[in-house]
Amino acid sequence: MALDATELETLRDALVRARAKGARELQMGNERVRYGSDAEMASAIADLDARLRQTTSARPSTIRFSSSKGM
Repeated sequence: MALDATELETLRDALVRARAKGARELQMGNERVRYGSDAEMASAIADLDARLRQTTSARPSTIRFSSSKGM
């Protein structure tokens, strides 16, 4: 199941808020996630940031190569 950019942002923002409050548990809807340490939360935030960058990065539609013999 792929998440779109809006869902990823919502998850990341909720996790950042919980971490800032010092909470180690996050509940969204019916799901509850408990993190063992601040490092785990930081890792989860970094993962969401990376996924968000992948989702929102523009991919080129055309790639052109140019070469020469250097003369």
